[in-house]
Amino acid sequence: MPIPNPLRLIGAVGSPYTRKMLALLRYRRIPHSMIWGDPNAVLDKLGIAKPKIPFLPTFIFDNEDDGREAVCDSTPIIKRLEQAQPQRAVIPEDPALAFINFLLEDYGDEWCTKFMFHYRWHFEADADNAGTLLPLAHDVTLAEDQLQQAKAFFSERQIGRLGFVGSNEVTAPIIDASYRRLLQLLEAHFKQLPFLLGNKPGSGDFAIYGQLTQLVGFDPTPRAIAHELSPRTVTWVGLMEDLSGLEESDWLVLESLPDTLKDILAEIGRTYVPALLANAKALQAGEKQWQTQIDGATWTQQSFPYQGKCLGWIREEYQQLSEQDKERVNSLLAGTGCEALLG
Repeated sequence: MPIPNPLRLIGAVGSPYTRKMLALLRYRRIPHSMIWGDPNAVLDKLGIAKPKIPFLPTFIFDNEDDGREAVCDSTPIIKRLEQAQPQRAVIPEDPALAFINFLLEDYGDEWCTKFMFHYRWHFEADADNAGTLLPLAHDVTLAEDQLQQAKAFFSERQIGRLGFVGSNEVTAPIIDASYRRLLQLLEAHFKQLPFLLGNKPGSGDFAIYGQLTQLVGFDPTPRAIAHELSPRTVTWVGLMEDLSGLEESDWLVLESLPDTLKDILAEIGRTYVPALLANAKALQAGEKQWQTQIDGATWTQQSFPYQGKCLGWIREEYQQLSEQDKERVNSLLAGTGCEALLG
């Protein structure tokens, strides 16, 4: 079906996935209407049925029954938009390069969000900052007593969810080291290319950018780290916000990607891959928690069904490749640790 004009989405400034998709719509020059607010309240007001689990951002599409439907989950939405409007695509036509882009997007969405959630709620100064600003994003006119009530409620709820992303006193150094390494890897990469895969952004760029909007621009602790370690990344985040004026260019061919991109893939293999595999093993065994070694240390976390699906989707994308494209992907991933995902 055609994309509604304008395409409406509901989200929040403090939501990395909202920022991911808003920047993507700007780059793709898709007319849109941004609604800042709570999806539940907005959808109730519009008389649109809510998704099973509404989260940010929530898009409103037309459906086949001449009605409207609320849709979440950014990756399938990106594919839907690509099918409806191919111009200024963010998914490469080359299937092998598209697979690498898919892997980068998944890493941004599912591992880099651990950085964001950890720094926001693990440290007192960051939690105080977020606890104050996030309620105001829903209503900047909140009375002071209402703000304090909302701050207490929201902060307590979010801090209580740290376990869902694996943030605790034991894993905190692993998360911090991984974030710092990524910044240094991006600093090196941006000396070679303006985007991850060449001279224009892919959906993987937008996924990592979305998380970095918070890490670089919202939360004090990771912001200071980013400014210290990677001024190019800080600048890149600012540029990514609105690429509507970027003229169409192209990605590199897979075989021409610089070593700096392979270094980023090795970071994915070092951290995210063992987490995905351990989570999948626990889910298969019906275990509610998993434990594994990540970066030489013990990581313990609650099992997460959605990330089990992520591993399945990565493997599906790989199996859909031709034998020749599988070999091309295998060659790039060799030695990064990411090859363990394909298995």
